[in-house]
Amino acid sequence: MKISNKKDLKGVLEAQGFSFKKSLGQNFLIDDTVCPRMAEAVSGEGVGVLEIGPGAGVLTAQLSHACKKVVSVELDTRLKPVLEQTLADCNNVKIIWNDILKVDLKTVLAEEFCDCDTINICANLPYYITSPVIMMLLESQLPINKIAVMVQKEAADRLCAEVGSRAAGAVTVAVNYYATAKTLFGVPRSSFLPPPNVDSAVIELTLREAPPVDVADEKLFFKIVKACFAQRRKILLNTICNTLGIEKEVLRKALTEANISETVRGETLTMEQLAAISNALCE
Repeated sequence: MKISNKKDLKGVLEAQGFSFKKSLGQNFLIDDTVCPRMAEAVSGEGVGVLEIGPGAGVLTAQLSHACKKVVSVELDTRLKPVLEQTLADCNNVKIIWNDILKVDLKTVLAEEFCDCDTINICANLPYYITSPVIMMLLESQLPINKIAVMVQKEAADRLCAEVGSRAAGAVTVAVNYYATAKTLFGVPRSSFLPPPNVDSAVIELTLREAPPVDVADEKLFFKIVKACFAQRRKILLNTICNTLGIEKEVLRKALTEANISETVRGETLTMEQLAAISNALCE
């Protein structure tokens, strides 16, 4: 049996009485040309991989062959008999049946990968939780090196955009604060079962040892970032004041100190300029 073959995989799922749930955003990756490339991005000797959402186990099996150990977190317990069958030969795989947003990942990583040299993360995320999961992984200060994740192509373009470019958003700034981001390759909708209505892409996030800018107050910095993109078409002075309730004269003084015009649009600011505004407001 070749589980990356749609007919064979459908047979396994049907035999176990499994049906896809739209509420869980289930689109299982089945492409045997895509899975090895994803596995290659996070694999290596002595590497442990935390996988989020194994689905039917096609990518999990590839990770098993390429890494020292794989721990997969899966919410849908209906997949237990499916994964028992598809991963029967993968002795270095462990499944944790839980919601990734509720798991104590620091404890899991410490306990499960104590004998691994490096820990990476690989995921085929449901589109509706892409940003929350990525930001949770980045903000949690986990002992990980990189993340390879499948996302909607539109999300990949935004996550990997240059800060200050038209394609960037608040999440672009947040991701770039914690990691360097790049698109590895595109993935057609035909690579999934069932196929989604959009194409996807695999992106790689390599965690930074330190942020690219120094900020005096991270919470204020990210409030400024969100405010700048909350009303993209308004000039900087108005959008920050309207969103955060800062008095215009206070903000004018901070912008002057940061050498930034009050008439620019917030979406055009670089990481350094956003940090400069935040730091000026801290003084």
